[in-house]
Amino acid sequence: MQIEPGKPYELKESIGRFLGIKLVEMKDGHVKATMPVNDNTARPCTPVDILNGGASLAFAEIVSGYGSIHLCAEDEEPVGIQVSANHVSMTPVGEGRYVEAHANIVHRGRTQHVWNVDIVTPEGKLVSTARVVNLIIKKRP
Repeated sequence: MQIEPGKPYELKESIGRFLGIKLVEMKDGHVKATMPVNDNTARPCTPVDILNGGASLAFAEIVSGYGSIHLCAEDEEPVGIQVSANHVSMTPVGEGRYVEAHANIVHRGRTQHVWNVDIVTPEGKLVSTARVVNLIIKKRP
């Protein structure tokens, strides 16, 4: 999958699309993406005013999954088997607000990929940091 500079890739119909995730950059072992901080990604309790930690976890798993797809052979696919995160700061919901994911592979094995994903504000403030493990399996017919 190639991403043209300056033209983010919008995900197909999925939870990623519902969350508004867009892939901005993809190289071997690195993915950069954005996700809005809006009503779809806000915490479910009242007031709905900050980014939901669950949305951050989904963001990390989706971005690392696309990174692993990029590294897999044509007859392979990744399956997320573990995600853990620390949420270190809050970011408010607001018009035009978004966060960025910077995913970097830390282990590229034959059967597993381990990713570190930092979720930051556009100003570079760390919001969450996650570790994601993808199992690499043969595609099913």
